[in-house]
Amino acid sequence: MSEALGQGLSRYTLYALKDRGVIEQISRGVYRLADLPPIGNPDLVTVSLRFPHAVICLVSALSWHGITTQIPHAVSLAIPRDSRSPSLDYPPVLAHQFSEASFKAGIEHHDIDGVQVRIYDAEKSIADCFKFRNRIGMDVVLEALQLYRQRMKFDSGKLLKYAKVCRVENVMRPYVEAIACSPARF
Repeated sequence: MSEALGQGLSRYTLYALKDRGVIEQISRGVYRLADLPPIGNPDLVTVSLRFPHAVICLVSALSWHGITTQIPHAVSLAIPRDSRSPSLDYPPVLAHQFSEASFKAGIEHHDIDGVQVRIYDAEKSIADCFKFRNRIGMDVVLEALQLYRQRMKFDSGKLLKYAKVCRVENVMRPYVEAIACSPARF
């Protein structure tokens, strides 16, 4: 809506276009043309449009990378420490405050239906999950590490680099070493 208002459209015009079915409302303040093809990942697109400086993290990032069997019930967002927590009616969001170094490390930019979405890379997502293991569950963390080993190029150096940034190196190192030394299962 803010972009449309900045281009000179009035709220009345937007609401009229919505009533006629020309545009559809995705979320509060987020609209798109109704005749466009369906959005590939509407939750991530909506959240990224509403909170462009936040980064998709934890189970939401694991799901994006295909290294979890969990279905996220809310979009997990990383925000800098001391930032105001975002709130959104739909889709539900879970905000997690990160230190400056941890927030800036490992961000990838993905284009989803023409929207830039910031998501942590797979290794940083695993390190973050170790950091928040008491909130998301150690079973989710270990499953992600195992699926990462099976489905992606295993990079223990990168995993441990992010473990150091997230201050979980002592916790994470034994698991990474055990997985790295174990034979691959198919």
